[in-house]
Amino acid sequence: MKAVLLSTLVYPGAGHILLKKYVPSLILIAAASAALYILISNAFTKAMLISEKIINGEVQPDMSVIRNLITTYQTPEEVQAINIATVILIIAWLIGIFDSYRVGLAQERSQ
Repeated sequence: MKAVLLSTLVYPGAGHILLKKYVPSLILIAAASAALYILISNAFTKAMLISEKIINGEVQPDMSVIRNLITTYQTPEEVQAINIATVILIIAWLIGIFDSYRVGLAQERSQ
């Protein structure tokens, strides 16, 4: 089951491309990409803010201080957006895995 491995190890929707199911593939890729964009952009923004503080000498480059800054800079809306994006990414990945298995099994039976 190459499709299941692709969906599991590469990206949600990759297995559907192999199975020539392009619409479900596009939906899974779009959902996962949007969720990843939110997660990565949030992490990058936080990293830039904290690195500026370290460079300016406002903060010591200590792991516990940095960890506190990460949680301090998060607003409730950001935390909610991160949680929703994480759930969407996990759901898209799981749907990609199980649906590519289902579709692949159906295609094998029909041959």
